[in-house]
Amino acid sequence: EESIHLNSLFNPDGHGISPSAVILQGNSGNGKTLTVQKIMLDWASNQLYKERFDIVFHLKCKEINRIPGKKSLVEILSYSCSLTSDEISQILQQSPEKVLFIIDGFDELKLTQDIYYMSPHTDVIQKAPAEVTLCALLRGHILAESFLLVTTRSTATDKLSELLKGPKHFTEIMGFSEKGVEEYFQKFFQNDELFRRAYTFVKTNENLFTTCSIPVICWIICTTIKERFRIGADVTSGLETTTSIYVDFVSTLLEHHCQGLSQSVPNLLRSLGQLAERGMLEQQVLLDERAVYETISDPAGNPFLCKFLFKRKICQETMFSFMHLSFQEFFTALYYVLLDKEESQKKLSLCIDSCCISPPRLAAVLQFAFGLLNKDVRRTLRKKHGLFVHPNTQALFKEWIRKKLKEYMYADKPIFFLHLLYELHEEDFVKEAMEGWNKIDAYGAFLRRTDCWALLYCSQCCQCIKELFITQSNLTSEKLMMILPALHKFKKLT
Repeated sequence: EESIHLNSLFNPDGHGISPSAVILQGNSGNGKTLTVQKIMLDWASNQLYKERFDIVFHLKCKEINRIPGKKSLVEILSYSCSLTSDEISQILQQSPEKVLFIIDGFDELKLTQDIYYMSPHTDVIQKAPAEVTLCALLRGHILAESFLLVTTRSTATDKLSELLKGPKHFTEIMGFSEKGVEEYFQKFFQNDELFRRAYTFVKTNENLFTTCSIPVICWIICTTIKERFRIGADVTSGLETTTSIYVDFVSTLLEHHCQGLSQSVPNLLRSLGQLAERGMLEQQVLLDERAVYETISDPAGNPFLCKFLFKRKICQETMFSFMHLSFQEFFTALYYVLLDKEESQKKLSLCIDSCCISPPRLAAVLQFAFGLLNKDVRRTLRKKHGLFVHPNTQALFKEWIRKKLKEYMYADKPIFFLHLLYELHEEDFVKEAMEGWNKIDAYGAFLRRTDCWALLYCSQCCQCIKELFITQSNLTSEKLMMILPALHKFKKLT
């Protein structure tokens, strides 16, 4: 019931206005990239937009970040397809109104001040830094008659909206519905008996089942359960927060798929963290071969890294990336909490500061860091992998969130802070931290099932909160039922 009707994305709205730009927004791992791959496949097989678009270009922002020097739009497009520059130029000039540009991962695009200060960019053969040329396309300065489909994490939607030409239409990718989770489990396990066992275990664990609405985490959980079935372990123990799910998955891969690697586990995890952080700070998802080999002794055999060829003009270059951007964020957080006391606090302070600007580029890193400070997770890291988190690091985080909760007591977007407290998952501290937070004002917030779960947990930790304020169209009966057990905690509900 929450699936995207792809055919209707560019249909006129209630006022008869057709959007020239559509934004597909959603959280990490909700299926944005998979959706645009599906669109490309359906268009190529004449099942979608057959009459509407003569050509569709698929541009990945993580690849645009790697394009050096000044490039025209035609040259950038030639990186992503097999057409020559002359052929592309001819197509764009003949019928720009029949061209769709799919721009995947706007939140990954490395933006510089050049996009604001360079002179207007209006020609398909005019050269500028790659991100400036792309932003000129987004603004409608180049090929204003063409159509755009842009995917982004929700954290970068405001920045994208500033740049994007109008009229535009926003669509939220919500991840799996309950039925979608069941179908995914069925397809993953294939064997009907294993599917029934796995799905029953997860269905009876409300927290785990809620987390499965995020497709990438659903895959991780299925992989974890399959391995636990194989070795006869308790199926769902220790899988409470997103961070604990990632820690368990990483531990599974380390135990069963890293036996031949030359680095010790602590050194390997620190190396992965160092590599991940470099990519995060440079806003790079694609990591060049030299930098990877300097940090990781055997990257080709490392299960957390993906190796592929990146097209250059006359050659191909070997590149690496983490298996998903969320793993790059996870390993960055792990690196930060494992550093010595002074260095850890310095790095985490920078991470915290970056979350106070828009868009909050390291928000997911901070969320994982809070999760890694949970006492059970710290115990797992110490016992299984010999990794020690300094107690002062946890004290720094707790002091910061106490301060921020007071500052944001009446903020209109408290969901982020609720997720941080949920990941930390220490009931006594959550109760203490939220003591002065009289009102949870989620006005305008687009609540997901995972948001409802964080709201439920934090509310249940408190004795009483004065008010809960929610106004939105997507508070379904299912989501209302999720937060129902905590509603008696509020004196006033709006």
